[in-house]
Parts: sequence; C-alpha cells; structure tokens
Amino acid sequence: MAFMELNLFSEALGTQQQVYVIYPQESTKGAIGANQVEINGNIKTLYLLHGLSDNHTTWMRMTSIERYAQEYGLCIVMPFADRSFYCDMVHGGKYYTYIAHELPKIIESMFRVSSKREDRFLAGNSMGGYGALKIALRESDRFSAVAALSPVSDVCGGCEMFYDEFRTVFGEEMQIPKADDLFSLAEEKRSDLNKPRIVIRVGFDDFLYSSTVKLREWLNTKSFDFTYEELPGSHDWNFWNASLKSVFEWFFA
Repeated sequence: MAFMELNLFSEALGTQQQVYVIYPQESTKGAIGANQVEINGNIKTLYLLHGLSDNHTTWMRMTSIERYAQEYGLCIVMPFADRSFYCDMVHGGKYYTYIAHELPKIIESMFRVSSKREDRFLAGNSMGGYGALKIALRESDRFSAVAALSPVSDVCGGCEMFYDEFRTVFGEEMQIPKADDLFSLAEEKRSDLNKPRIVIRVGFDDFLYSSTVKLREWLNTKSFDFTYEELPGSHDWNFWNASLKSVFEWFFA
C-alpha cells in the first residue's frame, strides 16, 4: 500500500486542506507480511470520517486501517472536518459541501478510483459516524453503503451535550434543519430504491448507547437494509479498532 498526505485547495472552504490517503499498489512483492491483492479496473473508495476531538490523522495513528485497506485493495480517504459535525456551518466552513461533493470529485480526478455508486462507501466514529450516516442518506444516489461506529445518532436531542459546537454549527437558536437530522432523513428515504446499506456498531457502556438504540428502532421501521450490532465496549479506540474487521467483512459480503 501507498500512504500519502495531500495538501489541496478547497473552493467550498476557501482554504488549503490536508487529507490522508491510503492507496493500493499494483504489487507489493517482497513486502513481508503483506497480502497480495489483484487489482482489476478502477478501485473502490472508502471515505473515513473522524470524531469530534480528532482529525484526519487519527484513524492511521490509532487503528489497523492500513492492513484492512491492503487486504481488500481499497482506497481510503481521511479528510479533516474540524468540529463541524459535517455541516455547512452557520458560523464556519462549508464542510458538508467539501466532503460530500467537492472532495470525491478531487479524489476521482487524481486517482484511478471508481465513480460508480456501488464502489463508494462511507464510515466514521462518533461525530464521524453521524457525518457518514448523514452523507449516505442525503447522497444515496452516490454512496452505496455506510458503517457508523458509536455514532452521534440524535442531534436534536444533543443540544445540551454539544452546546458550544451546536451554537457554531447551527446558530445561536440551535434550530436543527431536517437535512441534518438522521431521523428526518431516514423518513424521507424510506421509499427510495437507492437507500444505502447501513451497519451500526455500539458498545453497551457507550454514553451514546441509548440514542443509538433509538435510531436503531427508527431505522427498523423504514425498510432499510440495516445491520445493528451492540457489544461489550465503550466510546473508545479499543472498540473502534476491534470493529474494523467485521465492518470490512460487511462491506464486501
């Protein structure tokens, strides 16, 4: 695998941005312990989103993500979204536009990756799990599957918990638009033939467990291709790193 840091200009944000990319090599012959994956045609891409206190580097630093990218011959794109909740912020940058629309176009212009819906995936943890679910639901014609680990599931119920962030993201009155509410989006997409496949994993001891169960019950009434797994664990990297193997198996089942 090749690992690189891209420094690129975002028109949506009006600034230079850093993005980590893992990209499969045609051959890694001689690399001890590395699986050889045959690459035919354009490569599938996973957009992997970070949580509230993290940045684009954290998945590389805290997990075995590169090993799974190698095993499945997958391009992994890890952007920086600050504390934006993957929104076009009232007081801040247009991170939704950047990550959901602009970044895939840039990546597909630079790398030999597929632009087909069935070859684009999303995943994330915590705030990034929320962002991944939101983008997959709103852009279901462009993303086929999404994995959310310990997601912030109920933003409308999180105004007190995330008070400082939400004032910046949604404005002082903290009115959550339907386009940023997972429950409203799921209701809107219930009859959509292109609904994304969804997997959610959460730990029993996670402080977001109850809100995630609430989202599970809602999705189960909306005819989604939906997998839900609750396991021992908390809101931490031990849980998220251990979840990666099953997430990749689910993507490629």
